[in-house]
Amino acid sequence: MDSMIAAAARALAGGDALTALQRVALRDDPPALALRGIAMAQLGEHPRARELLRRAARAFGPHESVACARCVVAEAEVALAQRDLGDGKGPAPLLAAAHTLQAHGDTTNALQARLVAARRLILLGRLSEAAGVLAAPSADSTPTVVPARLPPALAAVAALTRAELALRALQIDAARAALQQAEEAAQHAGVPALQAEVAHAHALLGQPAARLLGPRGEQALLLQDVAALRASADTLVVDACRHAVHAGDVALPLARRPVMFALVRALAQAWPDDADREALIATVFRTRHPDETHRARLRVEMGRLRKLIAPLAGVEATARGFALRPLAGRSVAVLAPPVEGEQGALLALLADGAAWSTSALALALGDSQRTVQRALAELESGGLVRAIGQARARRWVAAPMVVGFTTILLLPASPPNP
Repeated sequence: MDSMIAAAARALAGGDALTALQRVALRDDPPALALRGIAMAQLGEHPRARELLRRAARAFGPHESVACARCVVAEAEVALAQRDLGDGKGPAPLLAAAHTLQAHGDTTNALQARLVAARRLILLGRLSEAAGVLAAPSADSTPTVVPARLPPALAAVAALTRAELALRALQIDAARAALQQAEEAAQHAGVPALQAEVAHAHALLGQPAARLLGPRGEQALLLQDVAALRASADTLVVDACRHAVHAGDVALPLARRPVMFALVRALAQAWPDDADREALIATVFRTRHPDETHRARLRVEMGRLRKLIAPLAGVEATARGFALRPLAGRSVAVLAPPVEGEQGALLALLADGAAWSTSALALALGDSQRTVQRALAELESGGLVRAIGQARARRWVAAPMVVGFTTILLLPASPPNP
């Protein structure tokens, strides 16, 4: 490594992108291209950064596998910052790069590759895969080596990734411990953007995460309150954030059964009373003029629901409609999201402060781009989101006033098959 490349690398390590560019701005050799790409990424010029990193990887060629792998990791990190999630390749290229780096003793960059892959999977709601990537052995089945002493910035990112996985799983104690580690590492690293990200994650624990709907009215709950309620064996919890029904250790996912979930939520909100047939039809089938076919369909769907939730509750027909009867003398609670409607998950994704493309939002939510565009138009008309850029470069961000609650429970998660 010549002196100018070394000086540029030291400047980048210290966060001084402009000085690094001064050292290598007029050079087109592969190491200089890679350093220029990283510098442009630090300056927020993500498209130019990715172009330079791709040129560097091509210029290094297959005979310099470690340098190529580092470029792959750097480009993937820039793509993550751009919320470019739709390359169709999944984590395979990153994990291959991680294996190459690990095999050549570059354990720090190998860990960075796995962290980028895991964070991409987390954004897509593939939480079990993300946890597997962080814990996975290397491709030759030997244990993955983690450096005994990580650079502070990388240690902070690793702890933040563990904290996000724990928060999504409502493991509050584990999340607090990971956030404490992230805060200490970020302070030591001295990177303002990283410190702000840790502070934002900490703030989630103190913001309302859901609304508890019950006979006594509505109550705001923090994440730890939601975790405690979900763990209670004395309460049947109908979770409208994750579209599931819980009672202690028993969970019934209904994200793939929207009619079933709409029925059980309507019954739960009426508990301990019964729910009127006409109101159920209007709520579940979205019609204000029911006829006999709707009533027949309601009876059929109620029969399916009765069979589906039999381990947790019964459904009793009454003169007026239907009533939910939880087993074992449990009470009933309904967890409602802080933002109702289909736009809630969009706001949850945009709440991270990054600029998202429509295609990335559609991929994360599992919806069509047209569906996402309609939802964004409604949110934009309400002043909750705003667009930046034009045409293919258009990105969406949350409006600054969308604060005061956490939408972490609305973030997408791949539901298991019922």
